[in-house]
Amino acid sequence: MATTVTVPSASVPSTPLLKDELDIVIPTIRNLDFLEMWRPFFQPYHLIIVQDGDPSKTIKVPEGFDYELYNRNDINRILGPKASCISFKDSACRCFGYMVSKKKYIFTIDDDCFVAKDPSGKDINALEQHIKNLLSPSTPHFFNTLYDPYREGADFVRGYPFSLREGAKTAVSHGLWLNIPDYDAPTQMVKPRERNTRYVDAVMTIPTKTLFPMCGMNLAFDRELIGPAMYFGLMGDGQPIGRYDDMWAGWCMKVICDHLSLGVKTGLPYIWHSKASNPFVNLKKEYKGIFWQEEIIPFFQKATIPKDCDTVQKCYLALAEQVKAELGKIDPYFIKLADAMVTWIEAWDELNPSTTAVENGKAK
Repeated sequence: MATTVTVPSASVPSTPLLKDELDIVIPTIRNLDFLEMWRPFFQPYHLIIVQDGDPSKTIKVPEGFDYELYNRNDINRILGPKASCISFKDSACRCFGYMVSKKKYIFTIDDDCFVAKDPSGKDINALEQHIKNLLSPSTPHFFNTLYDPYREGADFVRGYPFSLREGAKTAVSHGLWLNIPDYDAPTQMVKPRERNTRYVDAVMTIPTKTLFPMCGMNLAFDRELIGPAMYFGLMGDGQPIGRYDDMWAGWCMKVICDHLSLGVKTGLPYIWHSKASNPFVNLKKEYKGIFWQEEIIPFFQKATIPKDCDTVQKCYLALAEQVKAELGKIDPYFIKLADAMVTWIEAWDELNPSTTAVENGKAK
């Protein structure tokens, strides 16, 4: 059964931002020793750990953290037949943590991501920066050449429409990485020693109608605004594709955010990505996706959601229909994926009944 460990709040010296409104979701197959490095920043928050792989293996979590741990047996018990929508032997299983959370905000991180340092040598509190990104508006409808106008020391530049300066609600904060870049397998192979050492002190809103390759290893989002769209698809064991889980979620999410006039930010914060995965293993996982994405991306670029879809759930189900009808022509996998998207929404609504009647945003 799911493991829950609660730490008395008296052990926390101060109240961090959104302490009682945010869960940290971590997918893993190993002991979570990496949390020691993050202890100053993560210990006050509740963790949801989703154990991938063998459920009989014991995952050790450092003392002092407040957490729940779910393995595959727990997922099957909680979701029953609908557990088929949650990937197995793939980090895409993290989205189960999004579903069972009861908090407004989610921050998710991989267990090979360490605390990075800014150019002055100071440790970067990635979670704090994500929270700042989410709590300030985005500018999806008009690009500001000073990037995020809501950051201290910045503003809207001359020529920026005053009618758009209130901005839009921010649904997603997408962070970056120093050291090991998030490259695909072919790029890893031709640049095996390349490391990202460039620290760019910028946060920007991704414009409306612009897609991007979302990386799930350093990511935060407003669960109430966009949670049901953050499904990481069917990947890993028994599936013909892997390592496209976060990108699939990003494409679906971005189309829905555009429809509901919600914002997506990218840039700060940085984490230190410590370990490069095997490019030959990655190529085997990515092989079909590398070809398929040349048709998947145009599909999302052209996708339109009916104007009467005024909740994330309605938008997502409308998108699932289009995935089945259009991408199903490429490979039967996409028919299976479209069905899983519907199952995901059904499972989400069962575990989160109070959200089913709430409008997540207004269509333009």
